[in-house]
Amino acid sequence: MKERRYIVDTTLRDGEQSPGIAFSVSEKVALAGIIESTGVYQIEAGIPALGGSEREAIAEIVRCRNTALISAWNRLSLDDISKSFACRPDIIHISLPVSYVQLYVKLRKNKKWLLRTAVECVNYARENGFRVTVGYEDASRADIGFLITLSEQLAAFGVEQIRYADTVGVLFPSRGRDNVRTLLSHSAIPIEFHAHNDLGMAVANSILAMKGGAKYCDCTLLGIGERAGNCCLSSLLQAADSTYDFGISRRKVTAAEEQVRSLLAGNIE
Repeated sequence: MKERRYIVDTTLRDGEQSPGIAFSVSEKVALAGIIESTGVYQIEAGIPALGGSEREAIAEIVRCRNTALISAWNRLSLDDISKSFACRPDIIHISLPVSYVQLYVKLRKNKKWLLRTAVECVNYARENGFRVTVGYEDASRADIGFLITLSEQLAAFGVEQIRYADTVGVLFPSRGRDNVRTLLSHSAIPIEFHAHNDLGMAVANSILAMKGGAKYCDCTLLGIGERAGNCCLSSLLQAADSTYDFGISRRKVTAAEEQVRSLLAGNIE
């Protein structure tokens, strides 16, 4: 019997970071309907902090959806999170920069600041009635001991899901599997895995992460995304067909890809 796993589609957020791609409000709403028709569990609809048109699109996606959960992506910022409230997503996702290069070099902050601010942001979203998931940005270059500590402490504040993100696409499959397994051995928070395809291993990394216990897997239609792209939904479904049940129709994914190709043909010069 196949094990159940769940797809988080990030075509509208990470996929839109592909060079030359910028969706209008109407295109994002139409795409959300196409994505939902495939049977995905959750749609990451965008980043409210980007501005009014982005918030308009997310709010309309929430209004029009039928079954898929809708999430909004936020930096570790109360101001970002407050902009998400008006969109009324099901889930507010908060991204935590967890690698040393992101935390100490890019942001010039430290671990104490990260944990304190993360708790503040999580509490802010939950007190306003939202479900919260947290992303470990650049997790594949972070200290696993630090991630364990974060997970153990965030569990007490109602975080529902942890996203282990291979943000710069440097992860090898066995290491991803082992790190997911290690995190789950210290915390009961379910793991979502987010792969980039810089080394051509996004699908392999995703499958091994699920073998390590990740319950959720991030994908995009056609594998579009920043740099070399994200884990391609159709490729993952094909590769994992004998192992996992995602509750998704491969026929509908193929039809959705054709519609996305047509749309992108008008977007990319």
